[in-house]
Amino acid sequence: MPKATETLLEINLNALDNNYSYLTSKLKPKTKVLAVVKAFAYGSDSVVIAKELVDLGVNYFAVAYANEGETLRIANIETPILVLHPLPVSFEVIVNRCLEPSIYSRKTLQEFIAFAEAEKQTNYPIHLKFNTGLNRLGFDESDISFIVEILSKTTSVKVKSAFSHLAASEDLNEKEFTLGQIEGFRKISEELIVKLGYKPLLHCVNTSGIINYPEAHFDMVRTGIGLYGFGNDKEVNKHLKPVATLKTVISQIHTVQKGESVGYNRGFIAEKTTRSATLPIGHADGIPRSYGRGKGWVTINEKKAHILGNVCMDMIMVDVTNINCEEGDEAIVFGPSANAEELSAAINSISYELITAVSQRVKRIVCRK
Repeated sequence: MPKATETLLEINLNALDNNYSYLTSKLKPKTKVLAVVKAFAYGSDSVVIAKELVDLGVNYFAVAYANEGETLRIANIETPILVLHPLPVSFEVIVNRCLEPSIYSRKTLQEFIAFAEAEKQTNYPIHLKFNTGLNRLGFDESDISFIVEILSKTTSVKVKSAFSHLAASEDLNEKEFTLGQIEGFRKISEELIVKLGYKPLLHCVNTSGIINYPEAHFDMVRTGIGLYGFGNDKEVNKHLKPVATLKTVISQIHTVQKGESVGYNRGFIAEKTTRSATLPIGHADGIPRSYGRGKGWVTINEKKAHILGNVCMDMIMVDVTNINCEEGDEAIVFGPSANAEELSAAINSISYELITAVSQRVKRIVCRK
């Protein structure tokens, strides 16, 4: 790709292909793959990513909310789509767009059945989510009898899958806890299958679970962050490639004399003559103020340029005193050569937060390289 001349996000489909190939190499041939493309495909472009994954043979998609699934349907993506957090206000969109809701409580089960019956649906696919330790959303094991009783009274819905979500699959110090979750889900699944009288798809592992708990792959695995190039482990990361690269450009360079300040609230006061570069990217583009005052940086000509003063809405200023650069040069916020995990750690955050924060006003460029 040519050097950036504005702030943009490069989406490298070859990197996505590589990551999908690596993750699926860990699976048995018949294990299905559910790709998580919520939050604009982790800050990139959900339609672009989903279409590439369809070509790669993905079996399922997952989104957080119904409108995200609707976006995929409008783009003519026909692969089944699981909506992880459906709300009653979105039931009409879900059914009209042939999306499949995660049902996680007695209330949502009763409300969705009532809606499906009113819409004269038959065997509409639903997914039962069970809580095994994350304590976020999900039925308890004690709810199984209630679920089966309610389902026995209607033909409007049918259970397509039962699933749970691991809380700490990337942390091997929590292996005992994770194995307890897996065993808990296995027990729930066995009871559910007996009482339903048929076997839905079973799934409980995420990206780190794919790597660390092959015994828990069941019928399908879910992967989100791994597709985008992060494996929550340095050894795994060696096999993955970041899909997105956030780039910008130097708009202007200033020489700041000792005692002069840079930015709002005089967030930086020069202790010596300092060379400052202004870049057209700020907190409205996904660079939080918490990266200001030297905590965050960009990479210019392979050298770190730390942020001077406070992050502005549309701009940051960085220290290029010891960097050979000029106006118009490219600056990398994160990408293969500028690790998002390292930058995130500078403010005690994680790569997920940084990459999903990229504003929709930032231009997306799709490439293969």
